[in-house]
Amino acid sequence: MSLSTLAQEILAEVASAADEPQLEAVRVSALGKKGSISERMKSLGAMSPEERKEAGAALNVLKDKVAEAISVRKTYLQEQALEQRLASEKIDVTLPVRPQQQGTVHPVSQVWEEVVQIFGDLGFSVAEGPHIEDDFHNFDALNIPPEHPARQEHDTFFFNEKPDGSRMVLRTHTSPVQIRTMLSEKPPIRIIAPGRTFRSDSDMTHTPMFNQIEGLVIDETTTLGNLKWVLAEFCKAFFEVDDVKMRFRASHFPFTEPSMEVDINYAREGGKLIIGHGDKWLEILGSGMVHPAVLQSGGIDPGKYQGFAFGMGLDRIAMLKYGIPDLRAFFEADLRWLRHYGFRALQVPTLVGGLS
Repeated sequence: MSLSTLAQEILAEVASAADEPQLEAVRVSALGKKGSISERMKSLGAMSPEERKEAGAALNVLKDKVAEAISVRKTYLQEQALEQRLASEKIDVTLPVRPQQQGTVHPVSQVWEEVVQIFGDLGFSVAEGPHIEDDFHNFDALNIPPEHPARQEHDTFFFNEKPDGSRMVLRTHTSPVQIRTMLSEKPPIRIIAPGRTFRSDSDMTHTPMFNQIEGLVIDETTTLGNLKWVLAEFCKAFFEVDDVKMRFRASHFPFTEPSMEVDINYAREGGKLIIGHGDKWLEILGSGMVHPAVLQSGGIDPGKYQGFAFGMGLDRIAMLKYGIPDLRAFFEADLRWLRHYGFRALQVPTLVGGLS
């Protein structure tokens, strides 16, 4: 085959190479150790000096021409590949950024802050205590007798017995905080005690762990009238209504005397529960005047001081305010539920800016 024909064939193969691997195959077949041009270069040794000089020059020209054609084709193929990649991987910078998963504030945390804001405005401070309590703070000091159901295994989570026979307990209410406050502070006392509590119970409106808030006021002149006013102001602020009717029903709690359950009026309109309207009644909390025995256990003279106390479930009032049907959903960590009922992180409740 003449050099001109060989050159035409190689250059045609170079021009038709569709990608870099094919182009590399053409280069090897032409310029590799056993390539067509390399084989002809090996035959130069058998030629006369004049023939070798002429043929060698022609082969070098062909070799340079093929190498240049391969280089040009390679550059073209790389540019084409880059354009295709840019076309397939392009980003429209005018589109919105990829949405990121956003956390939300749990309804109980939101209600916790709402309650603290309201009672803070009424002059209450926040007090806290341990989750694990002893019999004295959780039962004895609160005038709860040994035979009371709350002190039985079926209602309370007890720890194993100590060598002295005593057992610690997961607190069943936040009332032990009231005892600790009375033992550490002198009247007048005005506190709320929000926190987790634990009882052996589970259904749509009860869970083994739930959140509760209790209030305590002790001074020399506090009466039931003060209790009623505080609770009425709280309900109006929390449920964001102009007025609310309240009903105090006689009840019994070991730590208060007299003791009362408190109901508020409500109505159902269009499947919604409307607080502050209608003639139906809904129980929301328990309250009463602090029992003299409890004052005495707290180191306070019941002949000089008196006060009132109240307690309610934070989870339950959250259900009432935000229309949450099942208490157990509060603790299931369902992201869909949290996105629906949760609050934005910067949506901090204030009495000025709004609670909910």
